Amino acid sequence: MRPLPIRFVLVDTSHPGNIGAVARAMKNMALHDLVLVNPRQFPDPEAVARASGADDVLAGARVAATLTEALEGCGLVLATTARERDQYFRVLDAREAAGRLVEEARAAAAGTGVAVVFGAERSGLTNEQLLCAHALLRIPANPVYESLNIAMAAQLIGYEIFMARRVGDAVAVKLRETPLASAAEMERLYEHLQQVMDEANFRDRTQSGIHLMYRIKRFFNRAELDRNEVNILRGILTAVQSRRRSAGSSG
Repeated sequence: MRPLPIRFVLVDTSHPGNIGAVARAMKNMALHDLVLVNPRQFPDPEAVARASGADDVLAGARVAATLTEALEGCGLVLATTARERDQYFRVLDAREAAGRLVEEARAAAAGTGVAVVFGAERSGLTNEQLLCAHALLRIPANPVYESLNIAMAAQLIGYEIFMARRVGDAVAVKLRETPLASAAEMERLYEHLQQVMDEANFRDRTQSGIHLMYRIKRFFNRAELDRNEVNILRGILTAVQSRRRSAGSSG
């Protein structure tokens, strides 16, 4: 099976044994790219013990200070969740999500890939962390008891990815002409947009005054912008700034 650039990102993992168990689940399903964001304990002997032979995946795991850093080089990003979210997020079940991940990983340009993000064991991902994702990934389960630990979730998602890869191995792949924008590129777009909004005195009119940028991020994530599209938008923003400054100096 040809390797694909599919990354699992664990955020704020509290138990080192869970890191090892995820590494084992990944190796079972021919996945090897593991990144940890702010783990409580790593490296740790318990992680090694729970990896049960997936020492190479564990040894290759990278620690990142932020989620944006962990997603560097990734286009499509899916965030796992067990909770119902509001209508602004697109939600894919595990099987549909696996198909998208494999399709995008195959079509990605050299040096780019895709990622699945897992949150802390007790609380999952925060709403702020979910804003890094193009869509949410849910594992259908008994509604009376949907609780899965992180290693179980990684195993199930890894299995669906493995099966999607088998189904599509014989299919000709058309490479993306332009990669999806990375998390860092999207963050620079949001910062630029916020700057222009501030300069134009365009303010959030909601009661709390914090929801506008959240909504902007969600609809841009649903659009799955590529790098050229982000550059076009930033070019427009720069032109707006330039025109405003020219108008201000002439007045």
